Amino acid sequence: MSYDLIVVGSGPGGYVAAIRASQLGLKTAIIERENLGGICLNWGCIPTKALLKSAQVFEYLNHASDYGITVKGGEADFTAVIKRSRDVAGGMSKGVEFLMKKNKIDVITGTATIKAGKKVDVKSADGKSTTYDAKHIIIATGARSRQLPNLPIDGKKIIGYREALVLPKLPKSMVVVGSGAIGSEFASFYATMGTKVTLVEFLPAIVPVEDAEVSKQLERSFKKLGIDVMVESTVLSVDTKGTDCKVKIQTKAGEKIIDAEIVLSAVGIQANIENIGLEATGIATDKGKILTNPYYQTNIPGYYAIGDCVGGQALAHVASAEGIICVEKIAGHSPEPLDYNNIPGCTYCQPEIASVGMTEAKAKEAGYELKIGKFPFSASGKASAAGAKDGFVKLIFDAKYGELLGAHMIGANVTEMIAEIVAIRKLETTGHEIIKTVHPHPTMSEAIMEAAAAAYGEVIHM
Repeated sequence: MSYDLIVVGSGPGGYVAAIRASQLGLKTAIIERENLGGICLNWGCIPTKALLKSAQVFEYLNHASDYGITVKGGEADFTAVIKRSRDVAGGMSKGVEFLMKKNKIDVITGTATIKAGKKVDVKSADGKSTTYDAKHIIIATGARSRQLPNLPIDGKKIIGYREALVLPKLPKSMVVVGSGAIGSEFASFYATMGTKVTLVEFLPAIVPVEDAEVSKQLERSFKKLGIDVMVESTVLSVDTKGTDCKVKIQTKAGEKIIDAEIVLSAVGIQANIENIGLEATGIATDKGKILTNPYYQTNIPGYYAIGDCVGGQALAHVASAEGIICVEKIAGHSPEPLDYNNIPGCTYCQPEIASVGMTEAKAKEAGYELKIGKFPFSASGKASAAGAKDGFVKLIFDAKYGELLGAHMIGANVTEMIAEIVAIRKLETTGHEIIKTVHPHPTMSEAIMEAAAAAYGEVIHM
């Protein structure tokens, strides 16, 4: 069968690209070997947030007396928590199925191999192969857990994020290796549910891509939660022969052995570009990623790539934006290339983290003269009323022109606040304009206005 566009992979890059293509009048098919929605909906963004919400509710129950409420007999049913997470993910996948039907997109189930001549072979579960052709083919095959040689995932004692979402029982103890978004979110979830968690990070600070002050605040919050945080540390080996794992860790102070029921490897991801036909078609790759131009065209005409299998931040919203830009270019529109310097990053542990743009260190490295404003949630009326005073908003301005170079937030619900900053940066709004933008009271978002005012010596509530 022939199509205008075939999309390989139905994650947030692939399915969004397919829908936009259909809207633009292209006859479209999407190929998926597992579940519609890809990793994000089924094994990533959505089910982890469901788990974290359960943990937050459990935390509220445990601290209900702080709010003047007496709760008797509140306990966590771990199996039910996991089931709720899977049900939420299943519902979202069904939602994507509905969107495919609504937009008249053909869904082809099976494993795709890209061929020369703008063709795709699809092998179904019964072993049959069917060849499809299209004027344009988008590769949106995503990524998977990266494995380290000294941390071979066995799915039982040494696990990746997939297994962490469906453990049969709550482990008594866990070592989480890697403190990026995945590691920090699972550390937060399991520690809140009652697991003794040790978080191991190779670099000098946890959440190492974040501003240094955010990293320090999260470390304080994690220690308050009972998480043992080990930075500048490396897991040398894991002995899984006994009932528990014996985890040998190289620290600044020397070697240390920790007993843990489970070891979670959260040391990043690697693109799914093996065995999909790239070599046969001549599509160029570099450092494990497919090479593209700013409109996601590969070096071979008619073949495109988006999402985690190309360079740029490996984030669902990035993949979706790339998919839309790619398809609009295919359809003859003139989309604006994506500004990778204005992509928000969010980590949904407690407290949440959200950031965009340069850290203070990066801005100094770039030679800017800075005005920095910081407003703590301890000075926020809404945060006090909500019992969520940990954290702050930090804004970094170019002193010369007032441009907002970066924003860094840690606290309750900050992932819902960062979009304001992304819009501010997109519109090239200055610090003084932010100060004069009236924010509603009482809200957490007032901290943005107050942080801007702090940068210019005009802060009121601090």
